[in-house]
Amino acid sequence: MAVPESEHLLAESAVTERLGQLPGWERQGEAITKTYSLKGWKSAMAFANKVADAAAAANHHPDIHIERYKTVRIVLTTHVSHGISQADIDLAWTIDAVAAA
Repeated sequence: MAVPESEHLLAESAVTERLGQLPGWERQGEAITKTYSLKGWKSAMAFANKVADAAAAANHHPDIHIERYKTVRIVLTTHVSHGISQADIDLAWTIDAVAAA
């Protein structure tokens, strides 16, 4: 099975450049992560479900952690390429748009 172009490993310089354009997203090893603080449990769960819908539409699935009842931490990595790909960056932009809506 061929790996889609968007899931190929990005060069370190490209990761650094793209992360600089994504406020709040940070590099953690072979992943990027961001934590969102919501109003409470229900809004955190609703946000997590919207992220899940966006991820399903993109066919790229993050780790979604609900922490401290109103905090949602997203972790993006591309397992097939063992690191960060354009698919992670694209989904990060989409998740930020979901959060802003």
